[in-house]
Amino acid sequence: RRYALLADIVKTLNACGFGVYQTDHEDANGQFEINWHYQDCLTTADQHVFFKWAVKTLSERHGFRATFMPRPFSNLSGNGCHIHCSLWAGDKNVFEASDTISDLALQFLGGVLAKAPSYCAVTNPTVNSFKRLNGAATASGYTWSPNRVSWSGNNRSHMVRVPDNDRFELRLADGAVNPYLLPAVMLACGFWGIDTKANPHKCNFPADVNMYEIPDGSPKLEGIASLPRNLLDATRALEGDEHLTALLGADFMRAFVKLQKLEWTEFTAHLSSWEVSQTLDC
Repeated sequence: RRYALLADIVKTLNACGFGVYQTDHEDANGQFEINWHYQDCLTTADQHVFFKWAVKTLSERHGFRATFMPRPFSNLSGNGCHIHCSLWAGDKNVFEASDTISDLALQFLGGVLAKAPSYCAVTNPTVNSFKRLNGAATASGYTWSPNRVSWSGNNRSHMVRVPDNDRFELRLADGAVNPYLLPAVMLACGFWGIDTKANPHKCNFPADVNMYEIPDGSPKLEGIASLPRNLLDATRALEGDEHLTALLGADFMRAFVKLQKLEWTEFTAHLSSWEVSQTLDC
């Protein structure tokens, strides 16, 4: 039923120079991933905006409704926005090394890991975002989204995956992320990591360790940070991070935090059916 739509999407994107090289059916029903050739940050952000518009528009033409909502169904996997990160000096990828990523890449990664609880409000900017990060297990058994700050080799149960010797994949952001703020915050934290020579190794796990199978309180998690539980906690962590305020700018930080707190206030003002069913007969 969806092949004609996917073919139309890929044809349209490639006509616009995306260089789509892979489409996959993901864990949830009707959930797909589309991968295109990497570009510089600004070009990719522009493509990201166009991609979402094209997918929604073409879906309507085929009688469907596409969504990038972080978790539209409580029993199915949510929608992530996974990004593969590499850093280039001219034509040279400075993240690439012989066996694994370079020392510079590890420092960059160290900054991305260290600041994750603080920038989570940027990469996961809605109330619903935290239903993806901290929600119940899905029908398949896994959410396929991170809930702790960890990294490993080719292992999708961690926040960061290192699939090869030239890049890493950040699996934290979701479909609601601002396409321009996502690379901005990654660059800010990564360069902070290089400046401070951040060490990512305390967050590293062997490639065969399934993070979903490690229970809270396990000794294996000593020194491993958890991600915020909700939008308010994430916003407070962002607001309290002096380094990110300096890196992203005080004016931006004030405006962004104000908007996030407003969304939380609107959410808490809403009376849910769950509250009524659980409390009406108290």
